[in-house]
Amino acid sequence: MAAPSRPKDDAEGSNPAEPSAKGASFLIVEARFYDEIGKHLLEGAKRAFALAEARCDILRVPGALEIPIALEMALDAAERAGRPYQGAVALGCVIRGETYHFEIVAGESARALMGLAVARKLAFGNGILTVEDETQALVRARCDEGDKGGDAARAALALYRLKNVVGAVQ
Repeated sequence: MAAPSRPKDDAEGSNPAEPSAKGASFLIVEARFYDEIGKHLLEGAKRAFALAEARCDILRVPGALEIPIALEMALDAAERAGRPYQGAVALGCVIRGETYHFEIVAGESARALMGLAVARKLAFGNGILTVEDETQALVRARCDEGDKGGDAARAALALYRLKNVVGAVQ
């Protein structure tokens, strides 16, 4: 069953009063543990950044638990190089299994990412799916259905624009 179509929101540039994201640089950290799901999530995120005329770099890691530390390392490296990112997106998928591992991976990756985003005041979008099975994940990931990769990018763009509006961008 397809998700209801979404109205175009401010993060896609429909509100001319919003500050532009043109030229802004974002980082996508993607856990490609499930290749087909990851492909759809990444497609949605890249499409949302392209619509906003923002640039994005992509960093791949093995799984969701590796995303927070990879993000932290990449943000630090970009700052040291004088090319800081204006925001970031995490993409991946955690599918419930028969053990407690699902709860650990889902909870700990979300906790670490939220802590990092808050501590750095990072314009961040979390696109890590937590689902019961691969079918649910694909419905949420596909651009013409759930577009959760696009949603994560639009969240990061909205927070980036909010930082500009409230004067929080250095």
